[in-house]
Amino acid sequence: MNLIDLQLILFKIALILCAVSTVGYLSSLLVKKVRLARISTWILAAAFGFLTVNLLFAFANSSVLINPGSRDFLSLCAWSVCAVYLALQFKTKTRVLGAFISPFILLFMIAAAGEASGKSLVPQNLQNWLTALHLFCVIMGEALFIVASCAGLMFIMQNSLLKNKKLGKMSRLLPSLNDLDRINHICLLWGFPILSVGIIAGAVFAEISWQSGWLTDPKIIWTFAGWIIYGFLLHQRLAIGWKGYRMALISGAAFILLLLSYGSVRICFSTLHNFI
Repeated sequence: MNLIDLQLILFKIALILCAVSTVGYLSSLLVKKVRLARISTWILAAAFGFLTVNLLFAFANSSVLINPGSRDFLSLCAWSVCAVYLALQFKTKTRVLGAFISPFILLFMIAAAGEASGKSLVPQNLQNWLTALHLFCVIMGEALFIVASCAGLMFIMQNSLLKNKKLGKMSRLLPSLNDLDRINHICLLWGFPILSVGIIAGAVFAEISWQSGWLTDPKIIWTFAGWIIYGFLLHQRLAIGWKGYRMALISGAAFILLLLSYGSVRICFSTLHNFI
C-alpha cells in the first residue's frame, strides 16, 4: 500500500466519522439526550485524529505547503473548524453546539471528497510561502468566525426559548448563555488577529506579484469589508462592553453577509482569486 492509498483510507474514515457525529448531534436535539451529544463529540474527536494524520502525510510532501491540492485545502478547512470547536470543549461544556458546527465540517469533507486526488489548487505562478501563510491564516480566521457565528445563532435561539418559557426538558440539554457568549468572545479575540495576518500576507504578495489592479478585486474588497465588520465587533466588545444578544446577532449577520458575498463574487464577478 502506497502513501496515496493510505491517505485516501484515512480520509474516508474521517468522512464517515464526521457523518456519524453529525447525525448523532442532530439526534441529541430531537430526542433531548445530552449523552448522544457527548458520544458524538468523541466520534468527532476520532474523525479529527484521522484527518490530522491524513494531513500530516500530505504535509510530509514539502511541496504541499506551497502547492496544496484542492482536497487537502478543503480538508484543512474542515480540520480547522473541528480543531477550534474541540479546543473550546476544554473551556466550556457546550457539546450540543456541535449540532450547529458539525454540518459545516461535514460539508467541507463532502466537498473535499468531490475533488480529484492530486488536483492542484494554486496556479504555479502563485506558489510560494506567502501564499501558503495567507491561505492558512485566512482559513483559521474564518474557522473561528464560523464557530463564533454558530455560538451566536444558538444564543439567539436559546434566549428566545427562555423568554417565551418554552425550554422544558431542553434546559438540561442546552449550554448556558454565558458559555455561548464566552465562545463568541474567544473566537472573535483570536479570529481577528489571525485573519489580519492572513490579509497582510496576501496584500504583500499581491503587491509583489500583481503590482496593480488587485486592490479593486471583488473578493479582496468583500474580505476587507468583513475584516472591518469583525474589527468593529471586537472593538465594541473590548472597549464598550458589548456582549450577549447584540453580539450574537451582529456576528451571525456578518458571517451570513460574508457567505452571500463569497457566493455572489464567484457567480457574478471576475476575480483574481478564481482558483478558490
